[in-house]
Amino acid sequence: MLRRAAYLSPGRDLSTAVELARRAEALGYESVWVTQGLGRDSFLVLSAYGAATTRLGLGVGVVPIYPRHPVAMAQAALTLAETTGGRFTLGIGVSHRATMEAMLGLALDAPLAVMREYVAVLRGALGAGADFEGRHFRVRWSLALPERPAPPRIYLAALSRKMLELAGEIADGAVLWLCPPAYVREVALPALERGRKRTGKALAGFEIVAAVPLAVTRDVAGARAAFRTELARYLALPFYRAMLVGSGLGEGVRAFDRDGEVPETLAGALGAVGDSAAGRAYVAAYRDAGVTLPAIRPITFPDAPWYRRSLEEAAVW
Repeated sequence: MLRRAAYLSPGRDLSTAVELARRAEALGYESVWVTQGLGRDSFLVLSAYGAATTRLGLGVGVVPIYPRHPVAMAQAALTLAETTGGRFTLGIGVSHRATMEAMLGLALDAPLAVMREYVAVLRGALGAGADFEGRHFRVRWSLALPERPAPPRIYLAALSRKMLELAGEIADGAVLWLCPPAYVREVALPALERGRKRTGKALAGFEIVAAVPLAVTRDVAGARAAFRTELARYLALPFYRAMLVGSGLGEGVRAFDRDGEVPETLAGALGAVGDSAAGRAYVAAYRDAGVTLPAIRPITFPDAPWYRRSLEEAAVW
């Protein structure tokens, strides 16, 4: 049986997204995911989704590590895993300088080294306790509970080869966003496999979650315009720009720099807009590339006219 997940990021009304989480469970989705962006707290959103459902998996994909100490992250993750009956998966990432430094005043230094130490502390705090002495973290901490909840799985957000290798080495899965199928097949999978080999493990059993942007709609022009507007902010971020150039989409990035607009060709490579056949083919391309859990991500937010239709039609792909 083909597996599928969905991204359900709330828009204007959280209650609408909660109702969509119920609908996703009824439609047979394996899990729903949210991001930790500039809006609501992702852990609280997932708590609302969890209270409204009974079997649906719940994933954060992803929450930045720099604003949250790994012990604080572990406490929140353990609590959410416990209150949802073990349905929670924790996805973490380094985010971007524009967010961490310009907006929050934090220093995004040595992301690979910080992530390696962060996961080491996090795993300890999720388990018997954190006793760690490193360059970036010095932690002596244990959870003061008579019985520890079962810890959630840890997935890493990754775009570059080095972060993908690190994910393969130290995480239980990887979360990909805006990585076209060719990049997954030619760059991400080999890098993840190299990381797995460092610890003597095979790639089999390692989860690869990829968000799949799409809109099933007759209003092709409207949905494409909305998607191009969404993409503009990602094209201002160096990590995404480097990944897109590495995907063979450098001409589209240069066109954006020149014209100030996301070109149609670039948007067409990063999402599917149109009829059900187009969406189905795009999801299949991710599966063929090696993604183990394609996560349907309807373009924009639940108040978009194509959002519910996209979620419902993709449930059978």
